Amino acid sequence: MAHLKTITPVDGSIYVERPLADGAAIETALDLAVTAQRAWAATPLAERIAVLSRAVDILVGEGDGIAQEITWQMGRPIGQTPGEVRGFADRARHMLKIAPEALGEIDPGQKPGFRLGIKRVPLGVVAVVAPWNYPYLTTVNAVIPALAAGNAVILKHSHQTPLVAERFQAALDGAGVAAGVFQHLHLSHGDTSRLIGDRRVAHVCFTGSVAGGHAVVQALSNGFASCGLELGGKDPAYVRADADLAHAIENIGDGIFFNSGQSCCGIERVYVAEPLYDAFVEGVAALARSYRLGDPTDPSTNLGPMVRTSSAEFVRAQVAEAVASGASALVDPRAFAADAVGTPYLAPQVLVGVDHSMRVMMEETFGPVAGIMKVKSDEEAIRLMNDSPYGLTAAIWTADAAAAERIADRIDTGTVFMNRCDYLDPGLAWTGVKDTGRGATLSRVGYEMLTRPKSYHFRLGT
Repeated sequence: MAHLKTITPVDGSIYVERPLADGAAIETALDLAVTAQRAWAATPLAERIAVLSRAVDILVGEGDGIAQEITWQMGRPIGQTPGEVRGFADRARHMLKIAPEALGEIDPGQKPGFRLGIKRVPLGVVAVVAPWNYPYLTTVNAVIPALAAGNAVILKHSHQTPLVAERFQAALDGAGVAAGVFQHLHLSHGDTSRLIGDRRVAHVCFTGSVAGGHAVVQALSNGFASCGLELGGKDPAYVRADADLAHAIENIGDGIFFNSGQSCCGIERVYVAEPLYDAFVEGVAALARSYRLGDPTDPSTNLGPMVRTSSAEFVRAQVAEAVASGASALVDPRAFAADAVGTPYLAPQVLVGVDHSMRVMMEETFGPVAGIMKVKSDEEAIRLMNDSPYGLTAAIWTADAAAAERIADRIDTGTVFMNRCDYLDPGLAWTGVKDTGRGATLSRVGYEMLTRPKSYHFRLGT
């Protein structure tokens, strides 16, 4: 029997080992999900919300253990992982709070002798394929609203973070969710395609790479299942001349380096108005040099390893290529004792002298690195921000909200921030454009993705 092995980036040891489900297990899970979903959909919404609320409480109550597991599975410092549990709870509770309104019947306007209405009904079986970088925050975006809407869910989590799926299963089982309504499977890539391509699956929620998104679309090509895809990103920041410089340095720096840059909406390229450029560069470089790279189980560490050595080597190669093409690296990796080629421990880096001919400014890096360019106008900044195959978020630092909105209207992206970055508000739709994907999660719009409209046209009397 094939197994998954989770290699922890903390010390390179095997942290988790699990058998992979086979074809028979997939068949059993799908049959059970189809049957269970019918009964779950018939359960009153208030009861579904109550059960799911109990599951959220169970997970939050296990927060300390979950935080330790996140650190060991993917390397984020232990001082930061408890924040993921809090974020999970905020998103889950928000989506449950808005469920009655978001799933309520739509009144299109009535006419004499008729009752007209549009109900939002569940899709059926939803497959969720979740990533490792924010393993609870990305999973909750799909799992909780899908279940609240009356769907059954089968979760396939990353092999880097398999304990997350098991935690969800235990919490939902403990809260009283009926067997088959929520299931998790540890699967190979091939069997993941088999699962999501099965005609019993009505919708797929996938977060991962662009290549992975293409694989999902290909797996669905023989049927009519819908999908939501959150894929790659190369999110920009623009610092206008009227920005609060100190705040911009601190906030953008956090957007670049938090989680070792392994954030879907992390800042990877920065455009700075000419009057602030030198001071901004100096400030962000100083901030980068202040990080403490090391063992993420040490509470004093605020920059952990990347998820695996190959990821760190990919980032090192991007940086080296940029420097060879004329860029300057402002942070000396030798100042970080833990940084070492052949390990996932990678020092933060700031690059100047970059341009859009370099991979580090055009391809997703997903590491603690950003390139900074000087711009002379809003027009130049807009052109550069849009010069990307991706479009998840963009961030603008300015004292002028009207100017920020004018700029935001012209940026091809899913979310525009002003004076903040790298954050999800569950009241807003989380979505992307271009190669970043399709569909949306969170907010009432997220519920629209997980349900279908069903119209009721009743003629009263005879």
